[in-house]
Amino acid sequence: MAVILIPTGYRPPASSPAAPAAALSPAGRAKWFPAAMEEHHGQEPHHPHPGHGGGPAGTAGPAGQHATGWRMAAQATLHCLTGCAIGEVLGMAAGTVLGWHGAGTVALAVVLAFGFGYALTMRGVLRTGVPFRPALRVALAADTVSIAVMEATDNAVMLAVPGAMDADLATARFWGSLAFSLAVAFVAALPVNRWLIAAGRGHAVVHGH
Repeated sequence: MAVILIPTGYRPPASSPAAPAAALSPAGRAKWFPAAMEEHHGQEPHHPHPGHGGGPAGTAGPAGQHATGWRMAAQATLHCLTGCAIGEVLGMAAGTVLGWHGAGTVALAVVLAFGFGYALTMRGVLRTGVPFRPALRVALAADTVSIAVMEATDNAVMLAVPGAMDADLATARFWGSLAFSLAVAFVAALPVNRWLIAAGRGHAVVHGH
């Protein structure tokens, strides 16, 4: 029996019955390997699953959307809290310096809180090129309910804490009571903002600009 040694790297010549180079094209594969092509075309197309590298970035299920809604609500509440805190500090400080009693100080603090809250929202909206009056309407729609809840809660706490309204600006009682009242106001306004955003209201209006 004769043994034929085939050297390493040997390739059959062009006259070999092996598939020619043209078989590498789609038409060639269909000619030379019809069964394989039929099997390939009979397979179901693969659809990437969201969250597994093929879906849109950030796609999430109900749990992810729920968490995102609360994050947006927390950001909106913190935004309102910033304006309210500025107004409250200035209002309470001015009322204390002027010797006003509860009602006058509370009224001034509420007015300033709404003013600064609206101003902070309008500043961001105006930067996008929105004219003044439409920007004011956006701020009113976005912040009115949230600030109202915060102010009602904040001032109720300040009035409930003994001596808080009459405390001197240099005392820990004044600043401690004010910080505590703002923290309670944040907790009270957070679920309200969550509901407003879910309904397409509140700070959801700002995100449209």
